[in-house]
Amino acid sequence: MEEFNILNLLIILVGAWVGGAAAKRMGYPAILGELVIGIILGPALLGLLETSEMISVLAEVGIILLMVYIGMEINFRDLGKASWPGLLAAIGGFIVPFALGYYTIIYFGGTQMAAIFVAIAVGVTSLATKSRILVDLKLLNTRIAYVLMAGALISDTLALIIFAGMMSFVDAGNIDTLGIIWVAGKAILFFILTALAGIYLLPLLGKLLSRGKIKDRTLHFTLILIIVFGFAELAELAGLHSILGAFMAGLFIRDGVFNRQISKEINDIFHDVSIGFLAPIFFVSAGFNVTLEIFQTDLLMLIAVTVVAMVGKIGGTALFYLPSGYGWREGITVGTGMNGRGAVEIIIAGIGLEMGIISPEIFSILVFMAIFTTLTVPLFLTWTTNWLRNRGELIHQESRKGFLILGANPLGIYLAKHLKEENEVTIVDSNRDMIDLVKKEGLEGILGNILKEETMEKAKAIDKGTFIALTANSEINLLAAQLANDSFYVPNKIILMDPKESGAGVDMLDRIDASSMFATKTKLDPWTYKISQGQVEEKVVTIEEELSTRKWVKDQKELEKDILPLLIVNPEGHKRPFHYHDNISPGEKIIYLQ
Repeated sequence: MEEFNILNLLIILVGAWVGGAAAKRMGYPAILGELVIGIILGPALLGLLETSEMISVLAEVGIILLMVYIGMEINFRDLGKASWPGLLAAIGGFIVPFALGYYTIIYFGGTQMAAIFVAIAVGVTSLATKSRILVDLKLLNTRIAYVLMAGALISDTLALIIFAGMMSFVDAGNIDTLGIIWVAGKAILFFILTALAGIYLLPLLGKLLSRGKIKDRTLHFTLILIIVFGFAELAELAGLHSILGAFMAGLFIRDGVFNRQISKEINDIFHDVSIGFLAPIFFVSAGFNVTLEIFQTDLLMLIAVTVVAMVGKIGGTALFYLPSGYGWREGITVGTGMNGRGAVEIIIAGIGLEMGIISPEIFSILVFMAIFTTLTVPLFLTWTTNWLRNRGELIHQESRKGFLILGANPLGIYLAKHLKEENEVTIVDSNRDMIDLVKKEGLEGILGNILKEETMEKAKAIDKGTFIALTANSEINLLAAQLANDSFYVPNKIILMDPKESGAGVDMLDRIDASSMFATKTKLDPWTYKISQGQVEEKVVTIEEELSTRKWVKDQKELEKDILPLLIVNPEGHKRPFHYHDNISPGEKIIYLQ
């Protein structure tokens, strides 16, 4: 029996890896591939695998750790910045499909509890789905992306709160007035206790570890697991599901508890353990419960649920988005992006099946609805964003603004003077004389070692949108960019790379999603000398056809021009640094030194 379980586990992991990799290559989240593999290998088709006690336990642990990771990925700073349009998109994209999903199941003769489960599953959206697609479509710096991400976080949080209340009533059975009060009281007490623990006790634990200079990652991981399963047990005692406790634990663990670097490493561990190992077991085994008979017996219900899920999500988002003042076209675009479903929906549906609230047929419908709606996202979002772009209505918007520049040399100061015209710019250097020069130029300068977190904190790196490393030492530039990425989550990293730098440095750029300044390896000293001696001339050229920054640099080298491309200026006059991972559009200008 044990050998059979191990063989099952091996086949599940291999199948999950194959299915997930195939789905990602096609531009979809891995869980779709994992679900499909479960359907293929499970009783629905080949019948090679079935659920066992060991698989069930691992799957349950998997969803607990996955909910911790989801909680850790939710940044309350971003939720706060969601503002009016993000909130409208979240509410409209949840309430309308929720209502339509509920009445659809009632129409087909389902119970009220089953209808609520379906309504929650129809109302949620997939953050992972959108994140990947937004990257592929190069939309991360648009208002659309900002609203989509905030809307997904809010709608999924709202779904889990409703799910928590529902679990309380299911646990209580027959409900009378006193029973309602007792159920509500336990749920409220759970949220109060977890909030107090998250706000007061966990930061206190973090301070004790910091004072004791304890930086053992394994110890921190063990402590977090204890916290997670403690919160999960509290949820069970309150009549809720353990995933609610895990989610709450993830929310409070994310910020302000442990050292930033350790928190980032622990976050990566939870990502690898949950998404790389245990969560795929849950999603593959979820496919074991799918029945293909619904295409014969319940095809009409499957079509109805899928249609109301899509129409409700897109139409509801567009309708509620109108008061934002950004127009119905942008509302439809946001709605198409929020149309995909994912992990939270499948987890909720799986719990409903396990508790006997929904039937295997309804569970199968929800799985196929998740697959079908997610498949539409790249197609619909590409079409609608191109629609906005052609009308000139695709608005670019950064959630984090400002520049943090490492290097108070003449080139760094020259670049900062350009950027400070419309951005907050801070220059960091370990040389006091250089910082004094920065301040004389009317710029903000911070004296300190950039490789220390306290220097980054003093420079307010957590609020900056772009980190630029402009020292002659490529290794220092890379290490500083890695710290900005890992501990302060700076979204854009641009690094000066010396021509002597080997391929290892370029590989590290890819690992931290950074780009090389000037779109080529550049020696710093000659240009700092020329600038300090006033031997450079600033020139501007207008681009007539779209091309990459790399292509433009190659063209100049072929003409044997010794130039330094500094900035790209769009038609509205906004300036951005010239770097490798960028394209220049017709009508944009390049500011360069010669």
